Amino acid sequence: MSPATDYKTGLLGWRLQAARELSFVGRQEELALFNAALYDNGCSVLYLHGPGGIGKSALLRRFTQEAAAVGRPVVRLDGRMLPTSVAAFEAEAGEVLRDDRAVLLIDAFEEIQSLEGWLREAFLPRVPMGALVVIAGRLPPEMQWQADPGWAGALKVLPLRDLPTEEAQALLDSCGVPGELREPVLAFAGGHPLALLLSATAKNRGHDGRGVMCHDAVVTLLDQMVGEMPSAAHQKALEICAHAYVTTEDLLRAFMPEQAGTLFRWLRRLPFVEASSLGLFPHAVVREALEMDFRWRDPQGHAEMHERIHAHLAEKVHAVPDADLVGAVGALLYLHRDEEASSTFYSARTEALVEEDVLRAGDLDRLCQVAAETDGEESAAAAVLWARRQPEAFRAYRLIETGEPVAFFAWLTLSEPAEEEIAADPVVASVWAHARATAPLRAGEHLAVGRIWGIPEYLRKTPAMDMMAWRAVGHSLRSERMAWSYIAMRCPNQGVVECLRRYGLDEHTERPVVDGAHFTLFTHDWRAVPAQVWLERLNRVPVPVGQLPSTKLEVLSRSEFAEAIRQALRQMSRLDALASSPLTRTRLISERGGADPATTLRDLLRQVIDELGEDPRSVKFHRALSATFLNGAPTQEVAAERLGLPFTTYRRHLVAGIERVCAELWHLELYGTAQDQKIRD
Repeated sequence: MSPATDYKTGLLGWRLQAARELSFVGRQEELALFNAALYDNGCSVLYLHGPGGIGKSALLRRFTQEAAAVGRPVVRLDGRMLPTSVAAFEAEAGEVLRDDRAVLLIDAFEEIQSLEGWLREAFLPRVPMGALVVIAGRLPPEMQWQADPGWAGALKVLPLRDLPTEEAQALLDSCGVPGELREPVLAFAGGHPLALLLSATAKNRGHDGRGVMCHDAVVTLLDQMVGEMPSAAHQKALEICAHAYVTTEDLLRAFMPEQAGTLFRWLRRLPFVEASSLGLFPHAVVREALEMDFRWRDPQGHAEMHERIHAHLAEKVHAVPDADLVGAVGALLYLHRDEEASSTFYSARTEALVEEDVLRAGDLDRLCQVAAETDGEESAAAAVLWARRQPEAFRAYRLIETGEPVAFFAWLTLSEPAEEEIAADPVVASVWAHARATAPLRAGEHLAVGRIWGIPEYLRKTPAMDMMAWRAVGHSLRSERMAWSYIAMRCPNQGVVECLRRYGLDEHTERPVVDGAHFTLFTHDWRAVPAQVWLERLNRVPVPVGQLPSTKLEVLSRSEFAEAIRQALRQMSRLDALASSPLTRTRLISERGGADPATTLRDLLRQVIDELGEDPRSVKFHRALSATFLNGAPTQEVAAERLGLPFTTYRRHLVAGIERVCAELWHLELYGTAQDQKIRD
């Protein structure tokens, strides 16, 4: 006898069956439905559907055992082995038409999906009462089943989901995975049975799991769950779907404008792709496997796709209405989900308990109550003060079931807080003192303070915290002329502190005290690191372990800026002198790019002077500036002589021209390069 055979039965099949029984876990609901149908207490047709590797075949094997145990004859068909023809199906499944106790189990139905209409309309109506048919495939049944009243009591549709955590743990138990190795396995595979088994195999072989996943296991997963792509365009659409938080036609249009609609409809029909109110997203294991495979086989292509999606979503953050801001920011930051910093922004994917809403007329008393309960009376008084003065700055987080607000977030904007506001709120007093002492606001600028009131303990690791973080980021990216932003947090845990540091927020040394509790202030100077620069640094993968690059820009007052412009005009012919100008370290130059800041500054000065010549009202200023700074006049007297002007007239034109240059560049310094055309218009 072969050593590979079972010494008790002499058949290898029995050994295989025993091993499969040991590894089968869960699915109690499905087994209960099947057993009810076996005893004439349930449906006549049970339709299971779910993505590849979810355990449909394993469940059908268990159904076979359950039926055999009560003496029911079983016919098993595998769509992968069966020709797609009515005659072939009738020949294989004919017994169920003749025996009212027969059980017909059809696996891999997606392979013979074209027979679905015939099966529903012609074959199944001929099955005798008492017989049972189970269909298992990747795709859900056609809508005609549910639209036909005749099938209402005879058909039960059951989507097969991932195993819950405790059952996934039990499956790892059956595979002998040690406890200390389970966390990385579960992190990758979740509750997907095939992914769990492949990950467990990798772990038990002594590998780190992720490296093996990039080769053997990922290929197996993708073959089982995804299969062959119809075309390169379909492959690209699926790769986009795996990388983005959600996929819409709008996103696909940025890559493939002519095929976006067709590809979106194709994605929508895939068994491992689900739909939400925001768009389409793949099963978590499919997403991870596709991402790992793409990064491994084409790192450059993956990086280019990331850049294009990032640019598209960054533009969307600026374009969406306020009600959609949180979702737009969440989608943008999701692109950095593999980095430790951004992963902190994404709480456990628990079911949302709350939804964001504007502050309503009746919310003031509730705001006071929750602020007093979680922070104290002083904090509650400050919350009510700001809600009355800036109600548009507040967002309420309401329980979905009841609509009751349980938490509040405010993004307060301040340009010159009143004395009573500073006296009433120690947080604002500390913020204002810090800004004035460090880099005061310039004319037309403001600062912002993010405040949280009333987060109960059970919401601290839910999407409620994500939504508050995303709203703060969204306001920061969209605000014009915001000098400083501050986030005030009471007793933040170390994970949150590290996350905010990685995102370029500095921890303020002073901690204001409210109701006896110390608040930590996290600050960012948006003039030193503007929104576009911050976003570009964030997108440099990976983010350094310490934080975002700390190089900051010069923040000059208007008088300092104007003096630097006058000095730079006098030095336009000397790049070495321009290189030491403080202007080369300002937002004015940094946002325009270029390898050499001195050359960028010189070219910008020349551009502004040239543009003055295009306006008939400022031609005389252009001529004075050109003669003095562009055409190499050794002295101002010589420049006036070349222009044929009296020296006093020349000086008047020159001074006015310099003032125009200073004013134009000051606007660009404040508003940034994205506003260039708007300002000129």
